[in-house]
Amino acid sequence: MLNLNGITVRLGGRVILDKATAALPPRSRVGLIGRNGAGKSTLMKVMIGQLDPDDGFVDMPRATRVGYIAQEAPSGDASPFETVLAADTERAALLEESEVCHDPDRLGEVHERLNAIDAYTAPARASRILLGLGFDEEMQGRPLDSYSGGWKMRVALASLLFSGPDLLLLDEPSNHLDLEATMWLENFLRSYRATIVVISHERDLLNNVVDHILHLEQGKVTLYPGGYDAFERQRAERIAQVQAASERQATERAKLQDYVARNSARASTAKQAQSRAKALAKMQPIAAIIEDPSLSFVFPSPPEMRPPLITLDMASVGYGDKPILQRLNLRIDPDDRIALLGRNGNGKTTLARLLAAQLTPMEGEMNASGKMTVGYFTQYQVEELDTTDTPLEHMTRQMKGATPAAVRAQLGRFGFSGDRATQKVGSLSGGERARLALALITREAPSMLILDEPTNHLDVDSREALVQALNSYSGAVVIVSHDRHMIALVADRLVLVDHGRAEEYNGTLEDYTDMILGKSPSSGSGASKADKKADRKAAAAAREQNKSLREAVTVAEKAMAALTADRARIERAMFDPASAAPQERECSMSELMKRRADIEKKLEEAEERWLAASAALESQEAA
Repeated sequence: MLNLNGITVRLGGRVILDKATAALPPRSRVGLIGRNGAGKSTLMKVMIGQLDPDDGFVDMPRATRVGYIAQEAPSGDASPFETVLAADTERAALLEESEVCHDPDRLGEVHERLNAIDAYTAPARASRILLGLGFDEEMQGRPLDSYSGGWKMRVALASLLFSGPDLLLLDEPSNHLDLEATMWLENFLRSYRATIVVISHERDLLNNVVDHILHLEQGKVTLYPGGYDAFERQRAERIAQVQAASERQATERAKLQDYVARNSARASTAKQAQSRAKALAKMQPIAAIIEDPSLSFVFPSPPEMRPPLITLDMASVGYGDKPILQRLNLRIDPDDRIALLGRNGNGKTTLARLLAAQLTPMEGEMNASGKMTVGYFTQYQVEELDTTDTPLEHMTRQMKGATPAAVRAQLGRFGFSGDRATQKVGSLSGGERARLALALITREAPSMLILDEPTNHLDVDSREALVQALNSYSGAVVIVSHDRHMIALVADRLVLVDHGRAEEYNGTLEDYTDMILGKSPSSGSGASKADKKADRKAAAAAREQNKSLREAVTVAEKAMAALTADRARIERAMFDPASAAPQERECSMSELMKRRADIEKKLEEAEERWLAASAALESQEAA
């Protein structure tokens, strides 16, 4: 269906895609993944013909209808319903022709084609798609210009899905969606009967929808069968194989270098030494796969506080004299992990702003602990960063009076160490800017984090790092997110914001998913308050145990890395004394062998500690 043949793209003198080659099976659903800035959107632009590669080509059957969302959102006086219907250009043209055609033969052909493309069921299909993406009947009839940019992009997505192309290309389709619309989209894509290529960092979408993963790394693409979990397993095996091959090659290279150094000067062995030197020159180095050391989130833990942090008692909140939410009764304790559920526009952000003290109650009471501080993250903070400043300048302004070391330490917790702290914000990716915004809001170790869609622009690895950081954080957390993987791993309380109220949802996230998709009438009201309290205590205890296990894993990993480096230094001294450090160069071979044996023993012990802690952590998280 779609073949990538040696695609090479250079932008600004940098190679983005380097002979990328892959064959996508017909009617496959492919997840295109890679770290932020890897070139995913560039590759997709090549697929749709928006960007000509410097070398290589894309091969697909003739007359393939390719669908892709334009960067500009639709606008004007037309309604979402009219805009979506107009997206099927063939249907619109045939209907117009049927009104003016007087040739009976041609008119018969037109109606035959209209029947073939289900033209008369189109209005119902268009309405269902819009409804799934959050537009009720009244909203479907409003002018486009009455909507925000995010809602207009939903109309663009609905138009694309309605047009039913042979090759459907989606670039982060859930970025403008809430959890409910994201679940509907997954359901729609699972039943789509043509080829799909979707750029996404949503682990659940990649597991539930796609049947292949196309991984883009260092300009190359690799196709893996299965969803994201299957990709992770296969890639881990591949990394282990590459690293083992790299280590074997390093040992062989050291032996060859040692032989050449010892035998080049002897007449009897010069020929053999010369032969080995040629073999050494031809040996292509196997590059070990290096993980990005900047992938880091560490939230500073706040001082211990007595519960409750916040209580709402029959509170109402809104804008001007119009309440959005009423009769709010909510208590938040220091160990709470709360996810706010509900469609966009129902008041989740309004409730978040109330908890962050950006809004005050119109009625009722809100009581907050006097010592409580809040770190509130929104996408606006990411967009408002000064692109001409560096992360160091941003943090220095916010941490007035702090020492340069303290400023650097806070930036380092979020991956901005060394030169990364002095890059201009304008050169940072969206994910890096989000990390900087998170670093800024947590600089004073807040008692509670309120995160409104924190995963937008974060790749899968960064999201996983954020989940781990939140589970290690000792304060309260309130999350608004369409990332079910994050909600499932972080939240132990669900609050449903709907119909002007915000009430505890006592079911599970799976119950809520089934309810949204119409699989179950469950309202999640089965659990008692005592059960919920016990569940929260158990979740908090599990988080604390996980935190100590993660620390044990990290300590063991660092010990293994240090010991591996020591072993490599000793081996260099054994096989290539000329390149060894002075202290090793002075040691005899027997001393070096003894030191290497000691290191091997310590390395085995560290590996055993790492395996034990990793197994315990995996068992705890699976429980």
